[in-house]
Amino acid sequence: MGRYAYVNGSFVRHGDASVHIEDRGYQLGDAVYEVWALFDGKLADPEGHFARLERSLGELRIAMPMTRAALTIVLREAVRRNRVREGLLYLQVGRGVAPRNHAFPDGDVPPSVVVTVSAVDRAATEAKAAKGVAVITTPENRWGRCDIKTVGLLPNALAKQAAKERGAVEAWFVDDLGFVTEGASSNAWIVDAEGRLRTRDTNANILRGVTRFTLLDVLREEGMEVDERPFTPAEAKAAKEAFITGAGSLVLPVIKVDDHPVGDGVVGPMAMKLRRLYIERARATAI
Repeated sequence: MGRYAYVNGSFVRHGDASVHIEDRGYQLGDAVYEVWALFDGKLADPEGHFARLERSLGELRIAMPMTRAALTIVLREAVRRNRVREGLLYLQVGRGVAPRNHAFPDGDVPPSVVVTVSAVDRAATEAKAAKGVAVITTPENRWGRCDIKTVGLLPNALAKQAAKERGAVEAWFVDDLGFVTEGASSNAWIVDAEGRLRTRDTNANILRGVTRFTLLDVLREEGMEVDERPFTPAEAKAAKEAFITGAGSLVLPVIKVDDHPVGDGVVGPMAMKLRRLYIERARATAI
């Protein structure tokens, strides 16, 4: 069975999907996106993703292409047509098609909408989590509005490539003060040397991770405290555990930072417990 994509009002075969050559998302990166984890064919963390989408669009003054209810129908239909039960759904909304000009187009230009769906092998991802992954650190070189989930991801892509070339799966950006901001496609966490859960607060213009937000809610329900305070790469290397969170990684244990083992260099109990608790919540609340 072939894959299908949704492009500007129509479902088309994935291989035939295209956008206009003057789509501003393609030419100027003038677009935002969201990625949902799919559990049993349902959208995980729906409220968080829709709220962040609406906020990102508002910050860029791009209109919502349709109501949230209508968009939900489109996303569910994309999942149904692709027959994916466990996977990821990608949504991109841009300012639309207009003659190339840096300034916004005049007149009423309808936003561009693209939706794709891909399957994920959950058994393989669980095996990856049980083994743990490595991350590298890299100087922060992105623009100052990383809180907006735009498609302008060139620094992230370069950081991911650098990580791949060093046998790692993620890169953590480090700011001018020497603190980890976040990963190229995830939020960064540690269980520090004193046993405290730590992750950077979102007031630092880092991405307001939806998986991060849900996990914070889970932690509150479990009566577990979190110190929303930045940490350095040295603190991460001296930590008992580390992990990353995101729609693609869920809660993924980190056992090595810049080739330095974290803790005993093996997956710790806290990260795996939080992974289980997050997945249980995500499955229970998916729509």
